[in-house]
Amino acid sequence: MSGGVALFDYDNDGLMDIYFVDSLTVETAKDPTAARSALYHNLGGGRFEDVTDKAGVGHPGWGMGVCTADVDGDGWEDLYVTAIGGNHLYHNNHDGTFSDITARAGLAGGGWSAGCGFADYDRDGRLDLFVSRYVKVDLEHLPEFGKGKTCEFKGIPVQCGPRGLPGTSDLLFHNDGDGHFTEVSEKAGVSDPKGYFGLGVAWFDYNQDGWPDLYVANDSTPSFLYLNQKDGTFKEVAFPMGVAVSEDGGEQGGMGVAVGDYDQSGRLSIFKTNFAEEYNSLYHNDGDHFTDVSFRSKTAASSIPFVGWGTSFFDYDNDGRLDIIAVNGHVYPQMDQASRGASAGYRQRKLLYHNRGDGTFDEVAGQFGAALVAPRVSRGLAVGDLDNDGKLDLVINDLDGGPQVLHNEIADAGNWLLVKLKGKGKNTDAIGAVVRVKAGKLDQMRIVQSGTSYLSQEDMRRHFGLGQEKQADQVEVQWPDGATTRMENVKANRIVEIAQPR
Repeated sequence: MSGGVALFDYDNDGLMDIYFVDSLTVETAKDPTAARSALYHNLGGGRFEDVTDKAGVGHPGWGMGVCTADVDGDGWEDLYVTAIGGNHLYHNNHDGTFSDITARAGLAGGGWSAGCGFADYDRDGRLDLFVSRYVKVDLEHLPEFGKGKTCEFKGIPVQCGPRGLPGTSDLLFHNDGDGHFTEVSEKAGVSDPKGYFGLGVAWFDYNQDGWPDLYVANDSTPSFLYLNQKDGTFKEVAFPMGVAVSEDGGEQGGMGVAVGDYDQSGRLSIFKTNFAEEYNSLYHNDGDHFTDVSFRSKTAASSIPFVGWGTSFFDYDNDGRLDIIAVNGHVYPQMDQASRGASAGYRQRKLLYHNRGDGTFDEVAGQFGAALVAPRVSRGLAVGDLDNDGKLDLVINDLDGGPQVLHNEIADAGNWLLVKLKGKGKNTDAIGAVVRVKAGKLDQMRIVQSGTSYLSQEDMRRHFGLGQEKQADQVEVQWPDGATTRMENVKANRIVEIAQPR
């Protein structure tokens, strides 16, 4: 199930650094030092340095996911790592090191935590934190394969779950403004009393009322969409809004989630990766509800053999249209010996969907050779521009093999803009801001998010492909407090920094 990956600039040098979350196994669970998460400092020129020990973020233990934010508003990115048995908040000390302030902040969580994301859900100017959780787990009595109850999948014995296992609640931590957080999930209506199996998380304002809403991808159970009631509470509306289950009403094994305006409708749609022999879900935002357009968009059929995990809307060729990436890998190593039917084996290739501009996509991973089609056991995915060349790169955390850093070398990519925001007050990342760019016939929007994909953190700078346009006619930022900043005639092929007026 592990592990996530984060792209964030921890030392404020303008280059995205990489953090990989490592994990334990049932066999190594008694030895937390058997896992070592890793922080790599981006030196430029395609080179990275392992600075984990100096930074103090090796996080021994059963790591799961990661999200980042400037939690205290000091202008430096902090790091939050979810885990089985207790989460960790690492405060950035501004000198290349971090301090574990979890206990002081009240953010340990406990249990089997998975996805996470920061957002200012009550618009008080301070970043709050949501953590999804998976199943109840007893670290002192972990199940051993071959002993006790097993289940069958494709004619082979496998570990049971998550169906049949006890679920657990999700967590929402309200930022008290004094360095401490208070857990308010039950009061806010997001505690998941049914104990569904939470994984991927995405904060976004789906109805454009200016208040952050929340989507949670649940495994083998209906997913959640929480509508912000603007009073510190949420209403769960996934079924009436059409984003809880598949098109035919079936529960799905939801894993990762991405949101984006792929058709330039001005509304944010949802893409969710699922288990094999289901299909990945594309829910189009129609304004007053969502429609499952997975098959009509031509993204569903090719995904059926695969177990999907990390995913993102991103414009890999800078043509001004959002494409989709999904990374895959089975949960059962025994799949290579099974009678698989429609399922792929344990190691699986990636899926890359090129946006045709008419609401449909072509699956084109094969055009890029082994980098995308060589079979791997992938989990976390983060998209960002590692070398500031205006083309988006991929960083993937794999099981049973080293991670992947895939540099975008498309020669005929279009023009671009990379927009970096600086918010005011405690939300210096401007998390929740909406950026709109108009260039010729292109009319695009992006949002600034903490935590997305599968248990991962993407580059928070917002990337826009401009195609052949040599400038953006207008760049507009709607800040989290509702204020607006506009720039006209912005030249292409550069990083644009925009500060929120104070």
